[in-house]
Amino acid sequence: MESLQNDLFLRAARGERVERVPVWMMRQAGRILPEYRAVREKAGNFIKLATTPELAAEVTIQPVDILGVDAAIIFSDILVVPEAMGLPYIMEERVGPIFPETIKSVSDVEKLRISDPEVELAYVLDAIRIVKKELNGRVPLIGFAGAPFTLLCYMIEGKGSKTFSKAKKALYSETELSHALLQKITDSTILYLKAQIKAGANLVQIFDSWAGILSPEQYRIYSLPYIAQICDAITEVPVTVFAKGAFFAREEMGKLNCEVVGLDWNMDIQESRNLIGNTKTLQGNLDPCVLYASFDEIKKQTRQMIDAFGTQKYIANLGHGVYPDTDPEKVKCFIETVKEYSRK
Repeated sequence: MESLQNDLFLRAARGERVERVPVWMMRQAGRILPEYRAVREKAGNFIKLATTPELAAEVTIQPVDILGVDAAIIFSDILVVPEAMGLPYIMEERVGPIFPETIKSVSDVEKLRISDPEVELAYVLDAIRIVKKELNGRVPLIGFAGAPFTLLCYMIEGKGSKTFSKAKKALYSETELSHALLQKITDSTILYLKAQIKAGANLVQIFDSWAGILSPEQYRIYSLPYIAQICDAITEVPVTVFAKGAFFAREEMGKLNCEVVGLDWNMDIQESRNLIGNTKTLQGNLDPCVLYASFDEIKKQTRQMIDAFGTQKYIANLGHGVYPDTDPEKVKCFIETVKEYSRK
């Protein structure tokens, strides 16, 4: 095992005792930092930035240097997996991701490949290797992938949506297609995460960003079994599952073969601990909008959150990604408050 100068994040993930609570933030490498915006401008667009290993590595490390977080997360996108499977996407400014072609039939699913990450996603693995070399053991590196259901949403809908009604329609009317697509995504994702780990990722996180649009019953059929397959397959490093909006599945998350469960800001902390149980580490869950408040209010809300979670089996984070117009000084206030207040 590599020796890390700061291994708080990994120790907390594994449920070991820590001297203080580790802290990082979803979307910490991004538009909140002027330094990120400068690199993105140099790249020309988001996809060029994400697919150029040296640039992706540079923005991955920025939050460690500038914000003082306890872990880096590789700069990439969940939609690289559908692209590697043969369904490319484009990123439109102020619109988001768009898939020119979508999955409409079982034969479309059959045409997709189970991607070879060493070939189609080599740029991510190269970025991980560069980050590991540059970090030189300062903090751990998080790898990640989108949950199969969330990727299915984009692959059928073709773009972001409030309801993903086309994707949900397929669950009800095209069950064979839905399960075939989910399985293919799952197989690709397992290979991808294992390749990230081999390249140097110390923990991997599964993002189920659209979990909350499903009914509890649909979630148990179309999301949890596939997340469970991924958790069962990843034995090399700890796994975090973050399913935004899936408050109804917290008990089941407690049974997954993962070490960490991420909570969004709608999930009551004590209730979540009772439902998930004491075997898992919890991560979260400050409302990202708290970071628009005064410095005093940010400190107060952060301390309240730590009081509710406790300082063990806990990783401090937001309940979702940090919003792009957040003042970096407010972000630093949150991070420094966690570090000071939790060192008890």
